[in-house]
Order: sequence, then C-alpha cells, then structure tokens
Amino acid sequence: MTRAEHTAAFLSAARTAHELASSPQVREAWGSESACAGLTVGGLAHHLLKQAGNTERLMTAPPVDAVPIPMLEHYARAVWVRESQAGRTDPEQDEQDNAAASAGPDAVLAGGSEVLDRLPALLAAPRDPDTVHIAWQGWSLGTEDFLTTRMMEIVVHSDDLAASVGLPTPDFEEGVITPVLGLLTGVAVRRHGQAALVRALSRPQRAPATVSAF
Repeated sequence: MTRAEHTAAFLSAARTAHELASSPQVREAWGSESACAGLTVGGLAHHLLKQAGNTERLMTAPPVDAVPIPMLEHYARAVWVRESQAGRTDPEQDEQDNAAASAGPDAVLAGGSEVLDRLPALLAAPRDPDTVHIAWQGWSLGTEDFLTTRMMEIVVHSDDLAASVGLPTPDFEEGVITPVLGLLTGVAVRRHGQAALVRALSRPQRAPATVSAF
C-alpha cells in the first residue's frame, strides 16, 4: 500500500467506527453493560472513537528523535498485551472511558466528528521524521505502522460494540482488513507458533482450541 492508500484506509475505518457509534442502538444502550466486561456501551463507544482522537493527539505532538521499532515488536513489548493474553483487563482504562462517556452520546459523538473533520489535512501533511512517538509506551513506530495499529483497534472494538447492541459487525474495506488481519496473524504466530495458525486456517481436525492474538 502507498502512503496515500494507507491514509485513506485509516480514514475509512475511523468513519465506519463513528457511524456505528452513532447508531440508535448504541445511543439507546449507552449506559448498559457492553460485551467487554467493565465497560458500558458508552464507554466502549468512547474507547472506539478515541482511536482517531489518539491519532490526532500523537501526530500533532512535538517530534521525538527516536528510531522506530517494528510493529510486531511493539506488541511483544507492550504490557497490556501480556495482561490481555493472561485474561486480565485494565480497570483504570475502563474507568476513564466510562467517565468520559458520562458526558452523553451527543457530546462524545460530536467530539469524534470534529476529530474526523481535522484528520484528512493532518494525515496528508508531510512528516519529518515520518514516525509517531507513543508516549504511554515510550517508543516510536513508523507512521504507517502506527496507523495499522489504530485500524486494528477500530476493527476489533467495532466488533465488540456491534455485539454489545445486537448489530452486525461492520464490513471494512480491503485496505483496512488486509493489514489488520496481517497484524493479528503476526501476533498470533508469535504467541502460538506457525503450525497452530496453519492448522486453524486449513486443518480444523488438528486445529488448537484457540489461536487468539490477545
């Protein structure tokens, strides 16, 4: 994918997420428990839309002179990945999203819409260095790798949100789902090994019980 194609894919994913979060079903269930334990539907919607917001925040931060790490190394290092793979959630993060959602769907969705309006110009601007520093992790990714990580979050949490309110999971365009599935497969191979993934995709009689990346 070219940089322009990568940017277009990210914007498409972010818009799909906002459309889902704006649905009447999500609005009506805003204060109810979501499919993600510890998060209300509104908290989950906020977390989903925050992927675009975090993209804006990090890409407008002052540049950091740091060599970017490979995308899969990002997941090998991140504490939250190990916690997720061990079946643990992040109560502090859940509380933050639930608290932000208490402003109500109109405020959360309006804020998300404003971010979407600003993102095209931001993503089209040249970057030097062409990296994004993830402040809460302490390392940097190449811009395209960073956008792929945000698309993965959007795809996965869109499924969570749709399942929470009985809606079909949105279909994402090929430019979104192809790199996302590549990322998830790469993380899953590191966790379970090549044979497990090959069998899960081609030999169900020998497939393991799970090949979940997280």
